[in-house]
Amino acid sequence: MMIRVVLAGVLALGALPAVAQSEKEVSCGYQADVVAAVRQARLDRVRERKVEETVLAGNPAWPEQFNNAIPLVTPWIYEMPRKEVRDNDLAAVWREACLAQ
Repeated sequence: MMIRVVLAGVLALGALPAVAQSEKEVSCGYQADVVAAVRQARLDRVRERKVEETVLAGNPAWPEQFNNAIPLVTPWIYEMPRKEVRDNDLAAVWREACLAQ
């Protein structure tokens, strides 16, 4: 079930321009970083409506255009049970699904 939801999210972010394989790896890595930051916000009990503000306040290392992914992945992560968020490496799942696209 989780993978299906991840694939839907990856497809939603597929609106980013088509890129070469090495660029795709970099893009998927940045997307995974966004997922990891949102996951950490969830684990830190940040309220869903404050996630974007909180993540951006941490001065993330990804390029600014990847900030657009925050509101896309936040509902996915916040709809999952906390145990599932805690026990799974969502960034790795996202990266794998992104690279497979």
